[in-house]
Amino acid sequence: MPLALLALAIGAFGIGTTEFVIMGLLPEVADGFGVSVPTAGLLVTGYALGVVIGAPIMTLLGTKVPRKRMLMLLMGLFIVGNVISAVAPVFGVMLAGRVVASFAHGAFFGIGSVVAAGLVPPAKRAGAIALMFTGLTVANVVGVPLGTYVGQAAGWRVTFLIVAALGVVGMLGILKLVPELPRPEGVRLRHELAALRNVQVILAMAMTVLGFGGVFAAVTYIAPMLTEVAGFADSSVTWLLVVFGAGMVAGNLVGGRYADRRLMPMLFTVLGALTVVLALFTVTAHSEPGAAVTLFFIGALGFATVPPLQKRVLDQASGAPTLASAVNIGAFNLGNALAAWLGGLVIDAGFGYTSPNWVGAALAFSALILAFVSAGLDRGRRAPGDAGAPAARPVAGTERTPAAHTAL
Repeated sequence: MPLALLALAIGAFGIGTTEFVIMGLLPEVADGFGVSVPTAGLLVTGYALGVVIGAPIMTLLGTKVPRKRMLMLLMGLFIVGNVISAVAPVFGVMLAGRVVASFAHGAFFGIGSVVAAGLVPPAKRAGAIALMFTGLTVANVVGVPLGTYVGQAAGWRVTFLIVAALGVVGMLGILKLVPELPRPEGVRLRHELAALRNVQVILAMAMTVLGFGGVFAAVTYIAPMLTEVAGFADSSVTWLLVVFGAGMVAGNLVGGRYADRRLMPMLFTVLGALTVVLALFTVTAHSEPGAAVTLFFIGALGFATVPPLQKRVLDQASGAPTLASAVNIGAFNLGNALAAWLGGLVIDAGFGYTSPNWVGAALAFSALILAFVSAGLDRGRRAPGDAGAPAARPVAGTERTPAAHTAL
């Protein structure tokens, strides 16, 4: 694998830390600003909606900018947003800082996915994308638990200052390791927008919203669920987030491996299993061992969908992948926002901290139905090659560069 993928993974590590660490610190942030936990959950929803809005905007603004330079600019925006969050005097300012940081998220992963796919042969694209996303999943094993621990011990503001420092490291990694990649010739805005009208692209994005939203319905309010329902001590949340993160890493790597072989069967299996596990979490959340084991599988199954769904979009938007790739990252976060909002609604309605798990199961099942619809359309068109994707075609802007021969 190209060394440049390491730089992308470093940037993903910083972004993954800031996205997920807030979930372990919701009670502390809520206490600090004197708001309820569901209100503090708006920091998750606001970040996710910022990704949805910012992904296409920042990607379109970057169409005239070389991809390496654009990735560095996005990391700069990420740093600014986290500094604002760290020094926010009131809840509204912190929410604004989260939104600023989120504007870097979608475009970074969208452009980064195209760059990663272009550094390897077509048969290894999902694996390359998965390797970049490994930075995000490793953040949940290392960055998020440490950030939660620091936030509980020294204050959540310190956590966000450290996250801003991670952004600086990510920017330096891109500067040092990512090759200079010229803006691809022949790619026009109308082509990028036309790809978003492809029915299969739309279906893949809808699967992203619903499937990944199912995960976030459960984990947005995981801290109060684990402490108030399962009976864990507040200090246990840190190592439980490590368990969740370990599942994410495992699922992401498995998803990347098998998506290059049997993409749609992989999605059928994962989405079906995710539906069952989320439903079971309403029961297993009442015991400490059951909650810990289920949390691992939610992370694994949820992130096993990321490489195949991202590759599905790149395949179906072949010829104009950059905007579609970024918008699909926004779709992941639209699912996050939808799930966080719905989870807050059922909690506020008095159904308890386990009720968001039923919401998650329903969302994951809806994604499974769409996966079958998408596969049926493929069969109806007698699409060549794998059942989950058309025959391999060149993706605009993903031509291999000499860096593709640099081994990790």
